[in-house]
Amino acid sequence: MACKVFTIANQKGGVGKTTTAVNLAAALADQGVQTLLIDLDPQANATSGLGFEKEEGRSIYPALMEDGDATKMIIKTGRKRLSLLPSEVDLAAAEIELSQKENYLGQLAIAIQPIIDSNKYKAIIIDCPPALGMLSMNSLAAADYLLVALQCEYLALEGLGQILSVVDRLHEAGVNNRLEIGGIIMTMFDIRTKLSREVVDEVRENLPDQVFDTVVPRTVRISEAPSFGQTIFEYDKSNPGSMAYKNLGKELIKRFSLK
Repeated sequence: MACKVFTIANQKGGVGKTTTAVNLAAALADQGVQTLLIDLDPQANATSGLGFEKEEGRSIYPALMEDGDATKMIIKTGRKRLSLLPSEVDLAAAEIELSQKENYLGQLAIAIQPIIDSNKYKAIIIDCPPALGMLSMNSLAAADYLLVALQCEYLALEGLGQILSVVDRLHEAGVNNRLEIGGIIMTMFDIRTKLSREVVDEVRENLPDQVFDTVVPRTVRISEAPSFGQTIFEYDKSNPGSMAYKNLGKELIKRFSLK
């Protein structure tokens, strides 16, 4: 079965994007899917969220610049079936340097092709910076599916149309014709507020086939886990957030035939 590449992107920060990337990758791995998480954000929050320090020279940056092998940057996380391609500060320079490349949107696709060809992974999840800059656009150009983490607030809705239209533009430009909307993940759901329910209802009404059934709740424990370098499953497996990401993993496996 071919490896499927998912990018979790949103031009807005603070929507639970990295938290979702880390915990969804862990959920897939825990349910039997060989998974690679690629941290494409120079802030390296996905890297630290799995308990690793930024290490100079260990990221996808050299491969993006066609000066290294991305497969050699992958590390084992100590978690069964979950590997990580970490990030580091140097990756910030890629935003500028990629723009000077002739194939400036296709560099990540080229860099990760050896990883795909290795047949070691069934799923690759890419965590992007919180902006639609050069790195995020490269991830969209390299992915099979876009997963949108959408905070249950009205301000988050404003940016949804923008990122969905980017997919259309990439199709029109012939950059990545296979890219599809993999689904919308509703995050930071507060059961106590009418607003959260209204936002979920509105998105489901307008994009009924795109929204995952699982809604990720807003919990303090989900927010705390990364500071301990742990997934929510390790930090508090009885937390509602843990069950949500487990169910989201099940949905992803079923929707994309990952097993």
